[in-house]
Amino acid sequence: MLTSPIVSLTTDFGLKDYYTGALKGALLNVNPTVRLVDISHAIRPFDIVQAALTVQHAYPYFPAGTIHLIGVNCAYAPDARFVLLSLEGHFFAAPDNGVLTLMFGSISDARVLPVRAESRFPVIEAFANAVSHLSKGQSLEMLGQRAESLTERIGLRPVTTRSRIRGTIVHIDNFENAHVNIRQDTFERIGRGRPFSLFFKRHDPITRLSGGYADVPVGEPLCLFNSAGYLEIAVNMGRAATLFGLKEEDVVEVVFED
Repeated sequence: MLTSPIVSLTTDFGLKDYYTGALKGALLNVNPTVRLVDISHAIRPFDIVQAALTVQHAYPYFPAGTIHLIGVNCAYAPDARFVLLSLEGHFFAAPDNGVLTLMFGSISDARVLPVRAESRFPVIEAFANAVSHLSKGQSLEMLGQRAESLTERIGLRPVTTRSRIRGTIVHIDNFENAHVNIRQDTFERIGRGRPFSLFFKRHDPITRLSGGYADVPVGEPLCLFNSAGYLEIAVNMGRAATLFGLKEEDVVEVVFED
């Protein structure tokens, strides 16, 4: 008997073509009762960093047992593979291209999803196999061979010293807030409660951490830790990226007083 799992979808397929619809159709074909939830189909083509951040920020809000499918930068080389892992009560399926290690660091136990060599759309077949397998309540061990080592990417980590954190802007959101790859726990560990200055571009540094966007007057800049726990540069009721000329991969530096 099939269960009715929640399946989240994050892809770079967009909505212009048939790809997203084909994926949903294939999933419903293996389990008509599956509950499909779109996280985003607007990930920039091939951008696994944006995909990792998007899923990393969204999945904690889903119930345990959710299957998260990440279809971004799905290379079709002969040796390309798709993998499935169970972590923190959730399942994650994705191409083995570094997106999962960006999210979780080293991964010890993932399974290779079966895909026929002649498949014309391997990502759809891989994801359908994953949903079919998990819908039947079968274990990961029964799915397929263990993936001994996954492609590793470590691009989300800032550089730290005793009094500095050097990070980069990793995402500009729909409100043009700039998300920086500096987590709150890193900030607190290095800062130890000391005063700080946040430097970016040629703007005057921000020297106070806000608890919300309305902590400063409308039009004024601020920095805070967002709901995902990452440092964010914003403007109350404004567009920080446009105002300050910020873009992804720009360097941001936090300097703590000695």
